[in-house]
Amino acid sequence: MRKLIDQISMQQSRIVDLEVKGLQRRMDKIQTPVAAVVIMACNRADYLERTIKSILKYQNAVASKYPLFVSQDGSDPQVREKALSYDQLTHMQHLDSKPVQTERPGELIAYYKIAHDMEIAPDFFDYFEAAAALMEKDKTIMAVSSWNDNGQKQFVHDPEILYRSDFFPGLGWMLTKSTWNELSPKWPKAYWDDWLRLQENHKGRQFIRPEVCRTYNFGEHVDWKSKDLSYLMEDEYIKHFAEILKNAKPINGADAVLKASNVQGDVRVHYKDQPDFERIARQFGVFQEWKDGVPRTAYKGVVVFRYPPPRRVFLVGPKSFELLGIKSV
Repeated sequence: MRKLIDQISMQQSRIVDLEVKGLQRRMDKIQTPVAAVVIMACNRADYLERTIKSILKYQNAVASKYPLFVSQDGSDPQVREKALSYDQLTHMQHLDSKPVQTERPGELIAYYKIAHDMEIAPDFFDYFEAAAALMEKDKTIMAVSSWNDNGQKQFVHDPEILYRSDFFPGLGWMLTKSTWNELSPKWPKAYWDDWLRLQENHKGRQFIRPEVCRTYNFGEHVDWKSKDLSYLMEDEYIKHFAEILKNAKPINGADAVLKASNVQGDVRVHYKDQPDFERIARQFGVFQEWKDGVPRTAYKGVVVFRYPPPRRVFLVGPKSFELLGIKSV
């Protein structure tokens, strides 16, 4: 029991208070856990309640596999009271032993403690259980996420499609115990998502993300346990992705959106550099941000989305063909 508490609480080096509610009772029921589910909370009791209710709606049937924890930063009494009102979870409270130091003058300290409010899809736990098996087989996968930055309804079509990505998606994600043990000693006190997006911190390992987000309740319930996810294994995926990219029709010049809309089937648009990518992404309305030389959601420099669905649009980087082993098209 203590080892489990210590493992989860290592994410914050400033822990000075740990409160456990009913942990032994739940631990006695856990037989084959897949992963601990940790909700980060700070000072929004209403958001926390919405997230807890969303999780419990689908977690009850698999509670023994996914024990639930609330990790509270700070001392907001309403957040603490709300967490302690649920018998189905364990509450942990983290208090700062010294004031948080900002990195830039005038920066809001609240940014360091922001919590994402999420509602999960009905197949959220099935998705992660299937992905856990994939992670065990393929050690090049650093994390699996239920989020897609370009996963809005106007850019998606197939809830069964998963992608590899060189950009950490964040927002509802899973690490293996071995990866956590590797990262936890150097885990930052703030900006954890930006930190994981720096390539030096994942050393070329990749991430799995869905086309349709599993952290928003739209899209159909996918029976992930019946799906063959072997195409996501590193050696298979690079060939699979290269093939669908080669079959996309190239479009060039200005007015990429108009040209893409007038083509039957998938299209690819090549960009020269970051400013060129931002210009094209802005036309389609997808994320323009880069981090450490990688566009959001990209795999080998390629960003894929639907526009309009079901047509796929591939924004292709200057080195993407080389990285994918595509010699000619």
